Amino acid sequence: MAKGVLHHVELYVSDLRKTERFWGWFLTELGYSEFQRWDKGVSWKIGETYIVFVQAEDKYLDVPYHRSRVGLNHLAFHAETKGQVDRLREELAERHIALLYDDRYPFAGGPEHYAVYFEDPDRIKVEVVAPS
Repeated sequence: MAKGVLHHVELYVSDLRKTERFWGWFLTELGYSEFQRWDKGVSWKIGETYIVFVQAEDKYLDVPYHRSRVGLNHLAFHAETKGQVDRLREELAERHIALLYDDRYPFAGGPEHYAVYFEDPDRIKVEVVAPS
């Protein structure tokens, strides 16, 4: 394993069922496989890196996530090709998933940055970037 490569990310979510439908589809599209499952969580893995989603306890649901607060701003994933980014964008639109910066697609991140941006069920920003 390469030193410094991300081992895993764990996110607490407001509705595990919605999260699982969204992230299960999306991560499978990127080549992840389901890794772990228990009554309060699920994870998907690619290579040696995995992403975990855990149902937050009710007492912590009073303040919703917002990417402008201290903490996680967004998650960015590599795509294999620009075509994969385009196909994901089409599928996201068909699934009525909130697209971000769509008026500047695919160069919202700059003239050399081919990407799609969108939100998960908790409004966590997600980015998929094509190779340069």
